[in-house]
This record gives sequence, structure tokens and C-alpha cells, in this order.
Amino acid sequence: MYQFERIDRRLLGAQIEDALMNFILSEPVQIGEKIPNEFELAEKFGVGRSTIREAVKGLVSKGILEVRRGSGTYVMSTNSLSDDPLGLSKLEDKYKLALELFDVRLMLEPEIASLTAKNASEEEIIQIKKLCDETEKLYLSGKNHIPKDIEFHSYIAKGSKNRVIETLIPIINTAVMTFANMTFRTLMKETIETHRAIANAISDKDPIGAKCAMIMHLTYNRQMLIKQLKESRRDSDIYS
Repeated sequence: MYQFERIDRRLLGAQIEDALMNFILSEPVQIGEKIPNEFELAEKFGVGRSTIREAVKGLVSKGILEVRRGSGTYVMSTNSLSDDPLGLSKLEDKYKLALELFDVRLMLEPEIASLTAKNASEEEIIQIKKLCDETEKLYLSGKNHIPKDIEFHSYIAKGSKNRVIETLIPIINTAVMTFANMTFRTLMKETIETHRAIANAISDKDPIGAKCAMIMHLTYNRQMLIKQLKESRRDSDIYS
């Protein structure tokens, strides 16, 4: 059982919210899976059910959990709003949001990759290749690769040496997070191959190769998203 200081109920609620998030990550409770009910959580954390409800409500507002009446509470994301400073994860139509984010990514990331191939230092290139390796290792081992995937794309943007692009990193991070949470491991082979192609082109100081590899990476992602959207609409028509 977890131990918490009961000095201030508001502080306790925040502590339990953090503890519940840590529980989700450490178990881990995968995206789409149900967390224990509030009775079990209250016993686990040694607090009242009202405090558990407060913590769940907080994570719902951050896009981490979704309460389904009569079914339970499910994990919808493993990244909090601290990884989504724009708050876009709270928008309800996830497919529309993801496609709009892809429009922005296609405008930005191929050119960013091209700039990085021109401007990145040797140390930055080493780090980009290292992040590519680490993302692949996590992917292949079945562990949560999403934070490392976000870091990979973020570091490529930093390597462009363009200060304006650096201010756009939160948009890129949110886009990567949104897509990864919706598809999770369905494009493992394609993601690994295109990540490697991007990293190699940057290492070779090949701007056109880096741009093309990034376009291919984003194209695979967008095609999968559209496929899932069509399947979702078809299922909705069947059960409507």
C-alpha cells in the first residue's frame, strides 16, 4: 500500500493523480486496457474513493483516461499534457486532429530533415543515430517506444539550427504522440526502416535523401491512419 501525507486534501489529490499515472506506466497498463476499479485503487493507495475519483477526473482531463459508463475506465494515452503543451489531445475527434497534424508535419518535417542533414554537428548526428537505435530497441522488445520516438523527431528539429523551428517542436511532439497513441505498434517494421533511412541520410549529409526518407515515413503513417479511419466509420455504420 502507498503512503501519503494527509496534510491538505488538494495536495493529496495531486499526489494520488501522480501515483496513478506512475502505476499506469510501471505495470504497464497498455493503451486500450482497463485500469482497476475505484474500490481496488482506493485499497491500493490507502485513500478514499472520492480521492480516487478526483485523481481519475484529473487524468481524464489530460487525455490519459476515458471513463466508459457501465464498462470501466480505460487508458487512452501514456503521455500527459506536459508532453502536449498545446492541449490538442483534449480535442474529441482524434482522427480529424491526427490528419490535421499530418498536414502540418508534411509542411514542416521533410524540410526540417533536409536542413538538419546540412547543419547538424557530428555530436548531434551521433545523438540522432543513438535515439534511432534506442527507439528501435524499445519497439522490438515490446516496451513503450513513444517517448523515445518523440525525442528522435524533436532532436532532428533541433539539429536544423533554426531557432524558429525549435519553437515549433511542441507541435511536432504532439503530432508524433497523437499518431503513436492511436496506432501504437501497427507500423513497427515501416517505422524502424524509415527512421533508419532518415538517420542514415542525415549522417551522410544528404539533404535530399533525408527529405525523401521523412516523406516516406510520414506517408506510411498517414496511410495507416486513413485505413483506421475507414474501418472505424465502417464499424460505426454496422452498429448504428
